[in-house]
Parts: sequence; C-alpha cells; structure tokens
Amino acid sequence: MDQPPKPIPTIEQVARAAGVARSTVSRAFSRPGMLSPQTVAHVMAVAARLGYAPNQVARALSTGRYGNIALIVPDVANPFFPPLIRAAEARADAAGLCVFLGDSDEDPAQEERLTGKMAAQVDGFVLASSRLAEDAVRALRGRRPVVLVNRDIEGLDRVLIDSAPGAAAAVRHLQVLGHRRIAYIGGPPSSWSNQQRRTAVLRTAKELEVEAVEVAAERPSYEGGMAAASAVLAARTTAAIAFDDLVAQGLLAGLAGVGIEVPAAFSVIGCDDVLGARTYPPLTTISSRSNDAGRAAIEMLLAQIESGPSKGTARRLPTELIVRATTAEPPGRR
Repeated sequence: MDQPPKPIPTIEQVARAAGVARSTVSRAFSRPGMLSPQTVAHVMAVAARLGYAPNQVARALSTGRYGNIALIVPDVANPFFPPLIRAAEARADAAGLCVFLGDSDEDPAQEERLTGKMAAQVDGFVLASSRLAEDAVRALRGRRPVVLVNRDIEGLDRVLIDSAPGAAAAVRHLQVLGHRRIAYIGGPPSSWSNQQRRTAVLRTAKELEVEAVEVAAERPSYEGGMAAASAVLAARTTAAIAFDDLVAQGLLAGLAGVGIEVPAAFSVIGCDDVLGARTYPPLTTISSRSNDAGRAAIEMLLAQIESGPSKGTARRLPTELIVRATTAEPPGRR
C-alpha cells in the first residue's frame, strides 16, 4: 500500500529548528546579502534536512521577486554557449536562483517573443550575443534588469569578450609565416563579436600589407564553414580566419573534401577555443572566456536585482592566440 505523502515543511518549522526568526529564514532565501554567510549556511542546511523549499508564488507576491532569471542565447547548439550556460547556472544556483534558458535561433523576432513571455516570471535577463535592435534592448531594460554578453550598448551593464587583440595576433602570426593573401570568414552581420573580429582582421592586415578577403558564411555553423571552402579557394587565399571554431571545423571538412591538406596546403584559424583541441589537426584558435563571461554576467545581474539599476558598466575580458597544428608556411614559401 502506498504511503501518504509527507507534509511539506513550513517556514515556521524551519525557523524553530534553526533557532532563528521567521524573517531570517525568508531573508536567507530572498536576500542572503543581508545576513552573515554563517547564518545563511546554517538556515540552508536546516532547510535541506527538513526538505523545505520556498513557495515562489508567495515569495513573488510578498517581495516582488520570482527567484528566476532568464538567459537567452542565439544558438544553444553552438559549442561557445554551453560553458557560458553552465557557469551562469552554477553562479545563479549559488544565489538560490533558477535559470530559464531561451534559444532565439539567431532570430531577433524570436528573441523578442522569448523576452516578452519570460518578463512576467523572472527578476532579470542575461542576453548573450543578442540580435535584438538596440531600442528593443532598452525597452526591455525599462521592465527588468538586463546584462548583455558580447553586445556593447552604452548605459547598460555588459560583459565583452574582447577578441580584437586575438584576431590581430592571428593576422600577425600568418604574416610571419609568409601568408600574403588571407580570408576572413564572417559571422552574423549584426553580431558585435563579428564586427570586432572583422575590424581587427582588416585593420591589422592593412597595417602589415597583407591582402584580406571577406567571405560570408551562410550561418555561423559547421555547414556554413563547409560551404565557405569553395569561396575561400576561389579567392586564391592561402589561409583563413574563421568567425568561430564551429565555422573553422566545417572549413577543415570542406577543404578535406576537395583534397586540400591542412596545414600543408592551407592554414586555418578559429575563434573561441571550444573545439580547438578536438579537431584534426588540432586547431590554431583565439582563446575564449565564455565561462568567465557567464559567471560575471550573473554577478552583475545579481547586483542590479539587489541594489537597483546601474549606470552601465562594461567589463572586458581579454583574449590571445593559441597556436596549434592548423597553421604553417604557405606552399610557395617552402
């Protein structure tokens, strides 16, 4: 015979068991910054032992907070985003918050639908590589706290992985090897990261008297990289810098499909270092700080939720070139 379910413990029972006031238990879950770390740890331990969890609906009515935050990314399948998501979820969980994850599929209209649906259930948003128009981002900021990742809008809190130094280093690396005509395989035109990388590649190439050809990827994906291989070869380039590692991986496959050996006949550089060590050959790429970005974005959002709107702070995370096995001197130089 099935046992009847155990009654759900109340906040009063937790307070009695912990030897604290009911308000202390409430603050431990809703505003832990108001208490000492020792008190919060004690209350949480007692609550876990009793099997207590706060009623989020009642909490929202009494505090105006839902205990949830939203994280929206343009493509959850892109390997850049899972480390960012995991780091964000871990930091949010440590603060007692649940993360609602949304995938906009690179579509600003879908991103706007997601933010509209989630706004009534969350305390704030982290928008990673947002494709929304600036006025839509600012309108959302008028409703809820917002932190951006890899989107630079003045007056909003944002975490920016500064890939420009790494992209410039990539061009210098190719120039030293002897490459004189290279390609940049771009990402989404509206992407802040793509704009930074493209500008750095073109500017550095001009300074070093290296010809740089732009090749558009249909989508920042493995398939987009494969499709770009023919255009890269038709442009008579000897090396390519791809928008990200996923595009670079597709390019490697596309080149292999037509018998072009890397790096003996062609050099490839990726960006974000999320696949570099697992490609064949191991990919020369620009480092990524996606996990640091996820953690930092949640910390900035928590500060807004706790203390109110900020004047807008930009936190920049530097990058560097990681040289592996997909770059070498061009055939003619050997």
